[in-house]
Amino acid sequence: MFKKLTKFIVNQTNPREEFVPVESIADNEHFSPLYLLKRKGKSKTIFHPAPYYQQTGFTLHDVLLPAEYGESTEPFLQDSSQFTLTKISKDQADGGLSIPCDPASADLQGGASFSKEIVIKTHNKSVPLESLEKLRRERKINMDHSFIQQLQRTHISLYVVTEILEASEETVYKESTKADGGFKAKFYATLSGKGTREVKQTIVIPKGCTLAFRTIPLHIEDGAWHLELLMNSENSSDEKLEEVMSEVKDYCGNFPELSPELLLISFNTIKAVMRDKNLLQELRQKMDEFLELNDAYELKTESPDLKDLFSILQHSPEWRLLELAGGITYILDALHELMDEQLLLLLESLERKILSQQLELVRSHITLGSFQGDTDYINSSNIFIEEQMLTMELVEMSGVQLQEDGTVVSLDQPFEAMAALFVALYALKLLSGSK
Repeated sequence: MFKKLTKFIVNQTNPREEFVPVESIADNEHFSPLYLLKRKGKSKTIFHPAPYYQQTGFTLHDVLLPAEYGESTEPFLQDSSQFTLTKISKDQADGGLSIPCDPASADLQGGASFSKEIVIKTHNKSVPLESLEKLRRERKINMDHSFIQQLQRTHISLYVVTEILEASEETVYKESTKADGGFKAKFYATLSGKGTREVKQTIVIPKGCTLAFRTIPLHIEDGAWHLELLMNSENSSDEKLEEVMSEVKDYCGNFPELSPELLLISFNTIKAVMRDKNLLQELRQKMDEFLELNDAYELKTESPDLKDLFSILQHSPEWRLLELAGGITYILDALHELMDEQLLLLLESLERKILSQQLELVRSHITLGSFQGDTDYINSSNIFIEEQMLTMELVEMSGVQLQEDGTVVSLDQPFEAMAALFVALYALKLLSGSK
């Protein structure tokens, strides 16, 4: 819930994606100004434009040598950009959908209500670049520091937090969703055994909580250090599908070449972590550490769902090992971007063998920006009504919504969410051997 909220705040206050949303409220203090972060993986992804960052527990001051003559060289923080974000919405949707299905048509009746409520005051805290430059000239890196020595051995990319967006006062965020009615009741029964689904969530955001942050790459060489200033670039919408396809093929294109045994083990492992978010996080962490340390890292786990994969990875040739670990990590990152309910719906789609149809639907959305003109799939009699509704629920959770006239339109610029769903569908199709 906190992750979804911080993404919304960043989209509203900083649509150019200069800030990275904090994903866990428990970790917010580790993204304060001057904290050092590791970048996970070698590059950004289309569904997560900013790199994934991992906390190190150290600040820039922790790894610097003392100042000469005992002078204080503490960079000062400056406050700016006070901003109040208000979002109070209560929506009620009632109605039905008629879907032709041989030998007769079916009318689906249902209703849903959505409620979101938040008034949050935020402000920016930043470290002026001139202050950092003064610090760089006066203090060198302590190359004997244990963290710096580890950094040099593993070639991990290091970043320093230079600006944050934080809550100016304690805030309570409330969200509730209720769905019931003829078909939705039947549909959700396959997942939870209940005809009516109602979810109420509340989160308290403390004063001073870091909601988002900006970083600058930090480069170290022989005790000297410098900061790299980067310019953001953005591709046109016409290039998005090509970029998605190119990226997913780079990471997952080797799966069809895997042995049947390794393909099945990888597939079963991915399905297992989709059912258990804690297991997904464990596998993500261990894959990240393995890619960083390579042959210096031994894959160990107490989970029976991961042991087969770890065993076969540990005994694979190095070139195959790194290739497969990179592909699995990429899939896990895409799954991490999806909602828990979406993971359940994807598992249901696997059972019903409708991944190919769903993949084409999402592909057309990325190309056209909407499903208008492609609703033949939704109204098609080639799949059962339950599968049609399952697919609509799946894509709606990634930011698109079915309208009364049967068309589907985008909400809240959902490209990254749809790209993550596309990657998940594409990878599961490859691993499962679906046609």
